[in-house]
Amino acid sequence: MTRKLVHVAAAVIEDSNGLVFLAKRPDDKHQGGLWEFPGGKVELGETAAEALKRELLEEIGITVKSAKPLITVPYHYPDKSVLLDVYHVSEFSGEAWGAEGQQTAWVDKKDLDSYPFPAANRPILNAVLLPDVLLITPECDSLESCLLGIKKAVQTHKVSAVMLRQPQLSDMVLSQWFQSIRQDRIFSMDDGKAGKRAPLLIINSSLELANQLEAPAVHLSSPRLKSLTSRSVFTGRWLSASCHNQEELGIAAQTGCDFVTLSPIQKTNSHPLASPLGWGKAADLAGQNPLPIYMLGGLSSQDREQAKKSGAQGIAAISALWT
Repeated sequence: MTRKLVHVAAAVIEDSNGLVFLAKRPDDKHQGGLWEFPGGKVELGETAAEALKRELLEEIGITVKSAKPLITVPYHYPDKSVLLDVYHVSEFSGEAWGAEGQQTAWVDKKDLDSYPFPAANRPILNAVLLPDVLLITPECDSLESCLLGIKKAVQTHKVSAVMLRQPQLSDMVLSQWFQSIRQDRIFSMDDGKAGKRAPLLIINSSLELANQLEAPAVHLSSPRLKSLTSRSVFTGRWLSASCHNQEELGIAAQTGCDFVTLSPIQKTNSHPLASPLGWGKAADLAGQNPLPIYMLGGLSSQDREQAKKSGAQGIAAISALWT
């Protein structure tokens, strides 16, 4: 017998300083004592957006002026299954507070990882912390040209996540490139203020190499994903993988990946024989999976809104972001 999903609307509420509002669940409720992004159950006859506005007014005393879809998370606890429709709310009136007596806090994004969340909130946390554009480096002739291209992409396209992918290099040379790039000033310019972060540097490599380098983020090819046994084998913060179908997306979710790329969305010069998924199929896959997804393949930064409408975190690209 299939367990019924409890439909919940939740909000990532962000103020003008980039702080995020959290509420603590009462001890006597499901997942009690943990922090959460506020919201509540969608009642019969309500849309998720309508439920969100009602719940936020009742629970924390704010009136939502605008809410943008962020991520949809289906999640199965041992005793309960939930479907979270999550919105990003930055336009609201009123002062948020614990109107039902719950403990609340405005939190800097850099501190969110230190708060204990229900497991179903983990993908939401990741979606909050991740940007909507991911640069994947093309194969470069030299370290200098690679670093120069990264800097141009960061400055021109406001890229704040960079995947170093250089399959032509040996592990030894890739290690040298990665260490040189992460020591550059552009990856250490965090000034400690909310919203001011150095770009995230992701290495496309084996888990073994990423762990040796103490990399904060690693991206696995789909063959490497299929050999992954547990999230715990990676010592860094961000574990991601390349996916092309529902099977691979399922493996990524089950093994604890933090986000994935899904490709190809459209035809590409780099993989001319690959059949593109198209936006419709990509949206279907995104709706069935709980992870933040970057759409990849024949896309540019102009496709960000289409990707988000399809349920994705944003887009990943190579040539469109490389100038």
